[in-house]
Amino acid sequence: MIDIIVLGAAAGGGFPQWNSNAPGCRRARAGDPAALPRTQASIAISGDGKNWFVVNASPDLRTQINQTPALHPSAALRSTPIAGVILTGGEVDTITGLLTLRERQPFTLLATPEVLSMLDANPIFEALNRAVVTRTPMGLDQPMALKLVDGTPAGLTIVPFVVPGKVPLYAESGPDPAAICENGETVGLEISDGKHRVCFVPGCARMTDNLRVRLRGADAVFFDGTLWVDDEMVRAGLGDKTGRRMGHMSIDGMDGTIAALRDLGIKRKIFIHINNSNPVLLADSPERAAVEAAGWEVSHDGMRITA
Repeated sequence: MIDIIVLGAAAGGGFPQWNSNAPGCRRARAGDPAALPRTQASIAISGDGKNWFVVNASPDLRTQINQTPALHPSAALRSTPIAGVILTGGEVDTITGLLTLRERQPFTLLATPEVLSMLDANPIFEALNRAVVTRTPMGLDQPMALKLVDGTPAGLTIVPFVVPGKVPLYAESGPDPAAICENGETVGLEISDGKHRVCFVPGCARMTDNLRVRLRGADAVFFDGTLWVDDEMVRAGLGDKTGRRMGHMSIDGMDGTIAALRDLGIKRKIFIHINNSNPVLLADSPERAAVEAAGWEVSHDGMRITA
């Protein structure tokens, strides 16, 4: 069994974003049932429905834990069912929530060497005492059996795999800071219980043949749904960066996600990491109708699926 809870479905800033007065954010802030609020992207995975691994520590992690009963402490006075945190990148939206988990609670932190080196370079993350929180490197394309804090098998195996992406905005440098790279700074995660397979790809700059092969036939795929179209934020007057500049594919278009993942035999296709400017967040929008007609789901906080 692969049990998955969507802790947060939105991209950086959440929905509504704290400083956004755009129409969608106004609707979410006003309690419009067709514009459900969403926190920043993260999921929790479990092989037994009792012990969990958080995938990506969003800035909203404390709120997400509090609104998810499966993640509440229920054993000792100080305890947690969270056995580990797995990082798929080093963006602010992915690592900031680690600081929420600084209360000397044992768990395992798993990430690629590239991402671990980013944490090592910033002394604030030493708040996660290394004597309590073990930092474990993940090798690309190398299966890793997840273990609980006491070393017993968790019932799940993960395989990190390369996804085209870019360095975090705060780490950009050099003559081409927006260059797309495939070096382990951005990864996807394949999750398996030996019978079922789920892929988690919250950020992807472009589709590749290797990625199509990886996703083909999966029981479920959570995929980057940041923007509907590449210049969405520019058109709306919300910023000057396109999706490509930020390292994200768009949903629509000939080279968009819907077209790229069509006919791959994926049983469930689910968008996650959705920017507050993206009209698919609005249940009554034509864009939402279009993605649903194409066989996709739009994730929301608290969504739970079992594969």
